[in-house]
Amino acid sequence: MRAADGMGSVEGRHTTGPGRPTSRDVARLAGVSHTAVSFVFNGRADGNLSPATQERIRQAAAQLGYRPDPVARGLRRRRTAVIGLVTDEIASSPFAGRLLRGAMETAWGSEHLVLTVDSGGDPAKEDAAVAELLDRRVDGIIYAAMSLRRVRVPEGLHRTHCVLANCLPEDGSLPAVIPAERAGGRTAARLLLEAGHQRVALVGGQDDIASVERLRGFRDALRAEGITVPKERVARTGGEISGGYEGALRLLDGIPAGRRPTGIFCYNDRVAAGALHAATRLGIAVPDELSVVGYDDQEHMAAYLSPPLTTVALPHRAMGEAAARLLLDAIDTGRTPPANVRRLACPVISRASVGPVPIP
Repeated sequence: MRAADGMGSVEGRHTTGPGRPTSRDVARLAGVSHTAVSFVFNGRADGNLSPATQERIRQAAAQLGYRPDPVARGLRRRRTAVIGLVTDEIASSPFAGRLLRGAMETAWGSEHLVLTVDSGGDPAKEDAAVAELLDRRVDGIIYAAMSLRRVRVPEGLHRTHCVLANCLPEDGSLPAVIPAERAGGRTAARLLLEAGHQRVALVGGQDDIASVERLRGFRDALRAEGITVPKERVARTGGEISGGYEGALRLLDGIPAGRRPTGIFCYNDRVAAGALHAATRLGIAVPDELSVVGYDDQEHMAAYLSPPLTTVALPHRAMGEAAARLLLDAIDTGRTPPANVRRLACPVISRASVGPVPIP
């Protein structure tokens, strides 16, 4: 038996009164009961309304520009269809916008909006931001960091569904989505090994998780081929262009071609830019005499260097998507995901800075 299956024609009827159209306006235009409209927009139409009536209601809603009230719908479901995203400095940085886009588009695909708060790395602001989001009854929160590190969990995050992105909780209490940095280091080494390079070096890096893991992976892949990197071919000079320039000069300047490295793995793309600049100053052609591999696939940089940089990409967008999906699944099921660490692959972006070993 079908209930609330009223009759009527969409043509020739109009909403009465100014302002935002309501579900009652849709009901009048479609010639059905208000209950029938509620069935359609609350997902209860099948079994209660015929397909023709459902379509007539949707046509009336489209004609009027009607959209269900998300606040009222949220109150009925005890949800707000809004998630929070608290970051340390991502929103004010050009480097990780893809993470935000991945999270926002995934949330939007599930009819959720994202409220983003950038704390600038201030713990007090982070605590205040989380408290404000909880007061606004968001359905859950993603906490994201600009660079991979262990983070203090802001106060209040354990009171709601929460997933971390590009960072790890100091207390191991929350699920996290991070790049597979060690595997990325192995990938970078294989790029050089497959091109025939054995005299390889590493430039840049700091005392952080990403540096340590990338170097470990780099050494793993070389060790598997019986190759070691002597200390004099590791220049730990930081993460900026100046560090890459300084480190590459240290490894290349004044060294005969038969003894200097033929391949360099750089901690990130900024370091790689410095290494390319040093090679140009020394008259060393890339990739004919020296191959350079970066890391990050930094927007507005890697593809525009000379030559365009072959790099291992940080999966920022995929991290945002995965964190949002984990959070949305927890919201839908009401179950908190286990405090596991999910590592996402770092893909190769092949361009023009890697070539075969130069012929002596």
